[in-house]
Amino acid sequence: MTAALHESYDVAIVGAGPAGLAAASFCARAGLNTVLLDEQARPGGQIYRAITASPLQPDTVLGADYWEGRALVREALASGAHYVPGATVWGLLREGEVAVAVAGRAHLIAAKHVILATGAMERPFPIPGWTLPGVMTAGGAQILLKSSGLVPRGRTVLAGCGPLLWLIAWQYLNAGVRLEAVLDTAARASWSRALRHAAGFAASPYLAKGLRMMLAVRRELNVIGSIAALEAEGDGKLEAVTYRTSSGRAQRIGADALLLHQGVVPNVNLSLSAGVAHAWNDAQLCFFPLVDAYGASNVPRLAIAGDGAGIAGAQAAEARGQLAAIAVIRALRPQVQMGGQEQTARALLRRFERGRAFLDSLFRPRPQFRRPQGETVVCRCEEITAKQIADTVALGCPGPNQMKAFLRCGMGPCQGRFCGLTVTELMAHARGVAPQEIGYYRLRPPVKPITLGEIAGLPTNDAAVRAVARE
Repeated sequence: MTAALHESYDVAIVGAGPAGLAAASFCARAGLNTVLLDEQARPGGQIYRAITASPLQPDTVLGADYWEGRALVREALASGAHYVPGATVWGLLREGEVAVAVAGRAHLIAAKHVILATGAMERPFPIPGWTLPGVMTAGGAQILLKSSGLVPRGRTVLAGCGPLLWLIAWQYLNAGVRLEAVLDTAARASWSRALRHAAGFAASPYLAKGLRMMLAVRRELNVIGSIAALEAEGDGKLEAVTYRTSSGRAQRIGADALLLHQGVVPNVNLSLSAGVAHAWNDAQLCFFPLVDAYGASNVPRLAIAGDGAGIAGAQAAEARGQLAAIAVIRALRPQVQMGGQEQTARALLRRFERGRAFLDSLFRPRPQFRRPQGETVVCRCEEITAKQIADTVALGCPGPNQMKAFLRCGMGPCQGRFCGLTVTELMAHARGVAPQEIGYYRLRPPVKPITLGEIAGLPTNDAAVRAVARE
């Protein structure tokens, strides 16, 4: 049973993926009073999801890279950090104040330093029919595989681009799942762009692994490349997938499940709500927080580590978590020597950042899959279409926040996670400006759904009561 939360800590870490686990381990072992808050029931984040309880046998379906996360989890849990699973962090209300809900109760925690390790989320992939039952993200399907050993039944199609697309196709092969087709949406021109970064990729740890995986998938499965148009069809549920290639070849494939993926992007909702400065990254086509070499942001004593600060993978996230922790340790325990650990972390980070530019160029999502048209739904929560957004821009609406007054776009339970980047790119394209000029949704706490009862149950003091009481 998890120990009760304290009112204050030296450092609060949000997210128990590679970055959060590494940061917690470093901080706790340096003698800091450390709390590790994670929304999931078990540690590991998305990349190491359910690693302490997966029903799958090691070194079988998921591959060796997944099981390497066991050591990271063991170290963090044995470090003395206060690990709190099932903890939904819904806001950073004031400097050093973390708002979190656990088991139906809301708490306010004071922390001298906060490290956000919220990781990545899948990029929206809004195609016609993507809201039909039977269509889901490849990442969601992989979570079911990792945590429960579940795989799709019936005719399954995998579509999109990115390393995760090839990884899950390979994992399904290992699990005995036969895919109807793998529809690769990466443009052929991406190869020529990526070759400019080939030297760095050749020196990275990804080359041999990636080649083996892609060759195995291509050898066993029907891989159709250069997909230029994609649509999910069905009456009340998915029945077929239609596609067209760049050469004009078109086909309709009967399907019971369609798994979509076109890369991952930083999960920035919490950092945005805290007032962290962000900028548009054109290489990764997303907003990312502006941080220094230790992950420190413009908000005092707030650092961001891992893929939440820019996509680089699990091992790089681990190194970033260590570096963020080292900065905190030096601030609070200056007598602790961390020079050797920093050198090791920076060497690890350099090694696994090599080749990132190659991957970003090779798997750059096509514009037509980032900027839908017509009646394709963009905001799933409020059922707002691409045409409605285009029409609102034509009325003179300058940005996503003003659009909320017209369409409520981004105001549903997901708080813009499924539509934010799509809305920004649609508006930027319509206005002929860069996404940086359009910006992103202005987010405020709570950034995750919580109940009124949880908010009402927050601890109060006399000053708080006087602030709202009527005479």
